[in-house]
Amino acid sequence: METGLGRRQSRVVAALPLGLGVAVAALFLASLSVGSADIDVLAALRGLFADEPPVTSIILAEIRLPRALLGLTVGATLGLAGAALQGLLRNPLAEPGLIGVSATSALGAVLVFYFGLSATFALALPIGGIAGGLLGIALLYVVAGREAGVLTVILAGVAVSSFAAALTALALNLAPSPYAALEIVAWLLGSLADRSMDHVWLTLPLMAGGWVLLLASGRALDALTLGEDTARTLGFSLKRTQLQVVLGTALSVGAAVSVTGGISFVGLVVPHLLRPLVGHEPRRLLWVSALGGGALLLAADILVRTVPGPIELKLGVVTSLVGAPFFLHLILKTRRERQ
Repeated sequence: METGLGRRQSRVVAALPLGLGVAVAALFLASLSVGSADIDVLAALRGLFADEPPVTSIILAEIRLPRALLGLTVGATLGLAGAALQGLLRNPLAEPGLIGVSATSALGAVLVFYFGLSATFALALPIGGIAGGLLGIALLYVVAGREAGVLTVILAGVAVSSFAAALTALALNLAPSPYAALEIVAWLLGSLADRSMDHVWLTLPLMAGGWVLLLASGRALDALTLGEDTARTLGFSLKRTQLQVVLGTALSVGAAVSVTGGISFVGLVVPHLLRPLVGHEPRRLLWVSALGGGALLLAADILVRTVPGPIELKLGVVTSLVGAPFFLHLILKTRRERQ
C-alpha cells in the first residue's frame, strides 16, 4: 500500500509542472482574447508582421499583450517569493509583504502621484516604486543589521512596513486635491489595466534578477527543513541563504508592486495549496509556485474584465476577497493543530 501511495505521489509531482504550464499557456491566450473588442488572436498576431498592422493587431500589441505578460510575471514573482519566504522562515503564513518591501514600493509610487510627477512622463510611477523598493531593502538592513537572525529581519520588516504605511496615509491626508487622493487610492487597490510594454521592459530585468536569487536558494531551503544545525553541517550558510531570499524577494516583488499596485495574498495562497502536492520539498515548491502564481493572477485578471459593471473591478480587491478568508482558514487550522 505504501509503495502504491509513493508511486502515486511521484506521478503527481512529475505531472504537476506540466499541468500548471498548460494552464498558464491557456490562461495567457485567454487573457489576450478577453476585452471590449472581439479579436481573433491568431489573425492579430499575424497582422503584427504586416506593413500596415490592422487595428486589432495594434490593440493586441499595445494593450492586451503587456497586460497578459505582467499578469504572468507579477503572479510568478508573488508565488515564487511566497514559497521562498515560507521555506526560509519555516512558516506557512509567511508572504512577500512581511519584509516591508511591498509597502516601501507602494510609498515610492504614491510620492510620485503626490508631487505630480506621474503627469510628466509615463514611467515615473514604476521608477518611483522601484526606488522605494530599493530604499526599503537598505532600510531593512540598517534596522536589522548585517548579522541579524531570521526573527530580527521579520521584526525589522514589520517596522519598515508600518512606517511606510504611515507615510502613505500621511500623503493621502495631505493630498493637494481630491483628484490626487483618488488617483493614489485607485493605484493602491492594484490593477494591470493601462500598462504598456515600457512597463514590462522596465520591471522585467529586476524581477528576473530576483527569480535567479530565489531559485538558487532551493537546495539550502531543502536543508533547512532538517533544522539549522543540520543545514550548517551540510555546508549551507543560514546568513547567505537569508540574504539571497530577502534580496531576491525585495528585487522581484519591489519591481512587481511598482507597476501593479497592491496585490495581496497570492504569495500566501499559492504555495500553501501546492505544498502537499510536491511532498513538502521547498526546492520543488519554488518552481510550481511560480507557475501557480502566474496562473492565479492571469485568472483573476480575466475575471475582473468579464464581471459586468459600470467600472472594472480592481485586481487587488479580487485577490483580497479570495485571500482574506483563506488566510483566516489557515489561522484557525493552525490553532486547531496546536491544541
